[in-house]
Amino acid sequence: MEPLYAICRVSIAPVRSEPSDRAEIVSQLLFGDYVQILEKTEKWFSIQSAFDGYQGWVDFRQLAYISEGLFQEPEGVDYLTPPNIQNQLTAEDGSKYYLAASSSLPVYKDGFCYLGTQRFEVNFQPLMVNYGQPQNNIVEHANFYLNAPYLWGGRTSFGIDCSGFVQAVFKMSGIKLQRDASQQALQGTTVDFLPSAQAGDVAFFDNEEGRITHVGILLSSKEIIHSSAKVRIDPIDDEGIFNKELNRYTHKLRIIKRFM
Repeated sequence: MEPLYAICRVSIAPVRSEPSDRAEIVSQLLFGDYVQILEKTEKWFSIQSAFDGYQGWVDFRQLAYISEGLFQEPEGVDYLTPPNIQNQLTAEDGSKYYLAASSSLPVYKDGFCYLGTQRFEVNFQPLMVNYGQPQNNIVEHANFYLNAPYLWGGRTSFGIDCSGFVQAVFKMSGIKLQRDASQQALQGTTVDFLPSAQAGDVAFFDNEEGRITHVGILLSSKEIIHSSAKVRIDPIDDEGIFNKELNRYTHKLRIIKRFM
């Protein structure tokens, strides 16, 4: 199959482990996400995300074809939806789209974005990010998600998992992270000790088998914001995260990374 490329044309599209509506949702595409099509069935496209390389299956009706040239355009500067729940687009037929924070605005110019030949009026001030010059507003963006419910595979304030939360926050600050916690742990520079950590550093946690299973953003060397049942702020020490509601440690600290 010759290379084919597409873009997410709905606010949120489930990315599933198998080509079935009953399959596990492993992630989500947000409006404006570019993908390469790896395989096609009658209803499903096997895709790979341009942003982080993540793969899965998406209902083809939630995608629109784009040219290879558009797909290959360098992402030096990108226009995103800001950390706000009122990110609204108006389509040419007058209908509304409500976008999640950190969604991309494809081909943004002069108050409009374009999905192929379809034009959308952008009814908010976009967040401009430069991936070559990241901004240290990580804590501010992280706090936007406070109390958002945990959802396996989720990437929005109405449901988000631990690594999706970290990825979205850093994307809005101009830093590209991988999708899963175990992948993110391979990026960045190691911080040797928790007392040396700074706000915006990222802590990773492992299970009994030593596998990275959780991630969160440090607010200081003593507090962390992370998605566990909901996005919450908990104490952290050298042992790990202490949940005051449960009165016990819930996650064992493995490593701290710095991305700024």
